[in-house]
Amino acid sequence: MENVERAAASAPPRREAYGARLWKDTIRDRWLYFMLAPGLVYFLIFKYGPMYGLIIAFQNYQPVSGFFGSDFVGMKHFARLFSEPVFLMLFKNTLVLAVYNIIFFFPAPILLALLLNEVRRQYFKNIIQTLIYIPHFISWPVVVGLCYVLFTTNGGIMNEIIIRLGGQEVNWLMSADAFRPMIIIQQIWKEVGWGTIIFLAALAGVNVELYESAVIDGASRFRQTWHITMPAIRPTIVILLILRMGSFMDSGFEQIFLMVNSMNRQVGEVFDTYVYSVGLAGGQFSYSTAVGLFKSLVSLILVVAANRIARILGEEGVY
Repeated sequence: MENVERAAASAPPRREAYGARLWKDTIRDRWLYFMLAPGLVYFLIFKYGPMYGLIIAFQNYQPVSGFFGSDFVGMKHFARLFSEPVFLMLFKNTLVLAVYNIIFFFPAPILLALLLNEVRRQYFKNIIQTLIYIPHFISWPVVVGLCYVLFTTNGGIMNEIIIRLGGQEVNWLMSADAFRPMIIIQQIWKEVGWGTIIFLAALAGVNVELYESAVIDGASRFRQTWHITMPAIRPTIVILLILRMGSFMDSGFEQIFLMVNSMNRQVGEVFDTYVYSVGLAGGQFSYSTAVGLFKSLVSLILVVAANRIARILGEEGVY
């Protein structure tokens, strides 16, 4: 009996039940969950709730019949999408703009954050940050309106400058060749400043002693940036790039819709504007839902693939 009591006393404490431990942790972190609640409710209502409506992509949906009264047609709308003559044009235009975004727009906030990080006068740095943040709060109709004022052939500033220099005016807004560069430039001007916030926060966490050691070793500013700053913010860059893949096929409806016209539609029509024209304007709800679902599936595959590649290369990834 004495041996039994001694063994019981020396045995490790019994593990607490998972449910009780979970409840205890929830009570302890209740204020964190309270702050999480608004964001969680937002995603449940506006992101996950509407996913129920994806069922109409497999139906011949009629608003009068509703979700349960409409006829089930299976993959009919997807087959129609892939057989449409405009599918290849839509896919190409969307893909080209997405690639341009990754090549030109995604690195822009990183480069700007690195430049801002080199500014030593704090008041001057604050002024620059304020100025580059402002365009983010300007709506796309205003941005496109400014673009029209600058590039129109009817008294546009850019054409006036070209004419005064002895050149011929250029119809930028109707040019198919100028459409994509203008779209990317608008996005960079509007969002590059706002995109620096995360990278500046990551740069603030770099150990200053590393720079001091590099200076002692004779490293130049470029070497310090390449060997200290870039490795420090690399995990942030990788995670944001993976998340960017989730919106890879999103070209931005408002901007594209306002910039597209009859002369540049061949290079400007994308899935977002096509869904509007056939869905809301044309009343083909099931078909437009199938188009949107196809676009979302492509983005999902890209996110999974990008996360897998990041894990293979030694990065943490998103999951």
